[in-house]
Amino acid sequence: MLKIKNINTYYGQVYALKNVSLHLKEGEIVTLIGANGAGKTTLLNSLSCIVPVQSGEILFAGESISNLAPSQIVRLGISQVPEGRQVFKPLSVEDNLELGAYQHYSSRAGRAEAKNTASMIYDLFPILHKRRKQLAGTLSGGEQQMLSIGRALMAKPKLLLLDEPSMGLAPMIVQEIFRVIENLSQEKQTTVLLVEQNARAALKMAHRGYVLETGKMILEGTAAELLQNKDVQRAYLGRDKKEIWER
Repeated sequence: MLKIKNINTYYGQVYALKNVSLHLKEGEIVTLIGANGAGKTTLLNSLSCIVPVQSGEILFAGESISNLAPSQIVRLGISQVPEGRQVFKPLSVEDNLELGAYQHYSSRAGRAEAKNTASMIYDLFPILHKRRKQLAGTLSGGEQQMLSIGRALMAKPKLLLLDEPSMGLAPMIVQEIFRVIENLSQEKQTTVLLVEQNARAALKMAHRGYVLETGKMILEGTAAELLQNKDVQRAYLGRDKKEIWER
């Protein structure tokens, strides 16, 4: 579904991504792990064309999308859930979701489809239905994260980009968020590229993973392989720390 070939991206004079390549198959959950500043968010923003790539190529369903407008990326079927949630706090939950489906509101059929999608999201996150008339800024952190994911799903993406969905959330809320991500992959066949600070939890859920270090892709493998890799364990998994994700 997605193939990134030797992309290079700069933030001003900072060389952020250096000949980075990766691929995703349809229906996979692939996690990207690395230290703060490794370039993980830059990679997601490059895929969304928020930050343009300087060279290399991004192929989605066989077509080049390297330098399209972000709105075109959404129309093609790629949605991003940004780090920090970034919900529209003065608007209601319902209005936030509608904004995620703005591209569908040009026709009656599109509006009906968006309404059906919203019902699906309320099934995934029942608390959002209960809070649908409430201002997004008054929600808890976990509820805002659910809303951010729901807003991205309103565009009916084929590929969902998730940037640190567990950040700052209580363990029980994290488990709920991860349960929904697995559900999207298994039941909805949504492909997921996941950037996640809790590397162990992400790898337990993912099919495959990549390790990014100072803008370079240094390692890739199945999730099981990365979980057993001594260097990955030492650098990212914190074997002596209490896990928040247990099967």
